Amino acid sequence: MTATYTIEEQVRKLDAITNHEEKLYKILELYLELFPTQDASLYRYSPIGYFGEGIISLSAKGLRHIREKRDDIRGYSFLQDVIRERKAKYCSGIEFFKQTSSNYPHSSNAHAVLVSPICYGSVVIGFISSKEFHTGAIIDDEILASVTLYGKLVGKFIEDYQRVENSLQLSKRELEVMKKIAWGESTKEMADSMNISELTVKQYVKSAIQKLGANNRSHAVGELYRQGII
Repeated sequence: MTATYTIEEQVRKLDAITNHEEKLYKILELYLELFPTQDASLYRYSPIGYFGEGIISLSAKGLRHIREKRDDIRGYSFLQDVIRERKAKYCSGIEFFKQTSSNYPHSSNAHAVLVSPICYGSVVIGFISSKEFHTGAIIDDEILASVTLYGKLVGKFIEDYQRVENSLQLSKRELEVMKKIAWGESTKEMADSMNISELTVKQYVKSAIQKLGANNRSHAVGELYRQGII
C-alpha cells in the first residue's frame, strides 16, 4: 500500500534537482519506485488538436526519448476517459485490445495499460503510461487513487517549477496567456478569467510571439513546448 504522505514526501524531493531533464527522469523513477510498474512513459498533452506528445520513457532497458510519438487522443476512448475524468485508469485482457488500436505502440507481450493524468488544477497537462507490471501485481482502486494523486502532485510541481525557471523570457502575464492558449482557451475566455480586455489579451499574445521569434500562436506554443516551458 502506498501511503499518501509517502507520495507527497517523495515528490518534495524533486525540489532539490536543478536540471530540467533530470527532473523529468526523476518523475518517472519515483513512479516506478512507488507503484508496481516496470515501465513508464511521459507525455505532454495539449487540448489544441487533442495531441499527446512523447517526451521520455523509462524501463529496465534504460531511458529513451520518445519524441517521435505524437497521437490524437480522440482516437483512443480510454485516453479520452482518463483526461476527461482526470483520474488514473487501468484496463487489461480483451478490454486492453479493444481500447487500443494497431497504431497504439505496445510490445507483443503487452496485455494491460495504466494511464495517470498529470494535472494542474482542473487542467490535464500530460500523462504517464505503463504497460509492464510486476509479477502478480494487482491494480486496484487504492492503487489507482494513489497514482491519480501522484499525477496531481507532479502537475503542480511542474507548473510551479516552470513558472519560476522560465518566466524570465516572457512576462508573467505573457506566459499565463500562452499557457491558456495551449490549454485551448479562446481570447474571450482568457479575457474573462484574467479580468482584462480582449485587446489586452491580444497585445500579450503579440508581444509573446515576438519575444519567442515565432510566426503565429501555434508556432509560439510549439516553441514553448520545445523549451519545456509548457
